[in-house]
Amino acid sequence: MTTDLRDRFNRPIHDLRVSVTDRCNFRCVYCMPKEIFNKDYKFLPRKELLSFEEIERVVRVYAEHGVSKIRITGGEPLVRSDLEVLIEKIAQVNGIRDISLTTNASLLTLKRARALKDAGLRRVNVSLDAMDDETFMRVNDVGVSVQTVLDGIDAAAQARFDVIKINMVVKKGLNDESILPMARFFHGTGHILRFIEFMDVGNSNAWDLKSVITSDQIAEIIGQELPIEPIDPNYQGEVAKRWRYLDGGGEIGIISSVSQPFCGDCSRARLSALGSIYTCLFASQGHDLRELLRSGADDDALATRIQEIWKIREDRYSETRTQVSVLRPKVEMSYIGG
Repeated sequence: MTTDLRDRFNRPIHDLRVSVTDRCNFRCVYCMPKEIFNKDYKFLPRKELLSFEEIERVVRVYAEHGVSKIRITGGEPLVRSDLEVLIEKIAQVNGIRDISLTTNASLLTLKRARALKDAGLRRVNVSLDAMDDETFMRVNDVGVSVQTVLDGIDAAAQARFDVIKINMVVKKGLNDESILPMARFFHGTGHILRFIEFMDVGNSNAWDLKSVITSDQIAEIIGQELPIEPIDPNYQGEVAKRWRYLDGGGEIGIISSVSQPFCGDCSRARLSALGSIYTCLFASQGHDLRELLRSGADDDALATRIQEIWKIREDRYSETRTQVSVLRPKVEMSYIGG
C-alpha cells in the first residue's frame, strides 16, 4: 500500500533523481568548470558512494511513498561501471513505472545501450549544447566532438529506447547562436529537443541573470524559421513547456526555471551519490540517509526519516530568487544531477 506523502505546500512526491557518481568526463562551463574541477579536485572515494544495493533499498522505500519515476544521473552516470545491474534492480521494485538516464552520451556504445535497455531503462536524455565543434568544445572544455555525442544518440536510437530527448543549456554569449542549428538538425528526427534556461545551480558556474536567454526568446528565435505552437503538457508538473512544429516535424520543449518558475508543481527529490536527500535542485544542504543505511536501521526507520524530510519541505527557490538579498551556498549540480 502506497502512503500519500505531502510537503508543506501539499506537493506529493512522484520522482526521484538518483546520482550514482560525482565524476564526469566533461568539464562543462555551466556545471563543472575546469578551473575548479581540475586535477587537484578531490572527488568522492568509491567506498563512500552508495552501493547499488543501498540505492535499490532507498528506491524501494520511496516507491512505497508515491515515487514511480526514477532518473539516473551523475556527474556522468556512464563512468560508473555495471550500471545495467542497478537498472535491473530498480526495474524490479514494485511501483516503479519509468526509469530514465541523463548522460552526455560520449560513452554510450551500442553494446552498452542495448544492455541498459534490456535491464529496464526506458528513456534517455542526452546533453548536447551546440552543433558545431568550436562552440561545443568551448562548452565541454575537454575536446569532445559533436559527432561523438551524435554517435551515442544513434546508439540509443538503435537500442530502441521509448523516448530520446536532447537537452541544450542556453547561455547568452556562449552558445545562443546554436539555438536554430540545433532546432534544424533535430527537426523531423523523432527526438525531442529541449532548451534549458541557464540556471544558478551550485556556486561555480558564474551565473548572472544577464546571461539568461528566456524561454520566450528561445521560442521566438525558433518560430521565425520553424513555426511552432504550444501544446498541452503530458502530465501535471511536467517541467518543459511543450511546443510542436506546424509542419508536423515533431516537438520541442523549453524549461524555464528562471523566467517562469514551476516550483508549485515540483514533485522531485534527489539522492546524491553520497546518500543525502535534497528536496530542491537549488538546496543548500541535504539530509543524510547513508548513516541509517549503514548503521543497521530497518526499513521502518528509513521510511520514518523519508517522511520527516518531505513533510517539512518548503522549497520554492526559483519563485523567490529575485527576492533573496543574501547569497547562500548551493549544492553543485554535478553532485546531485540536473
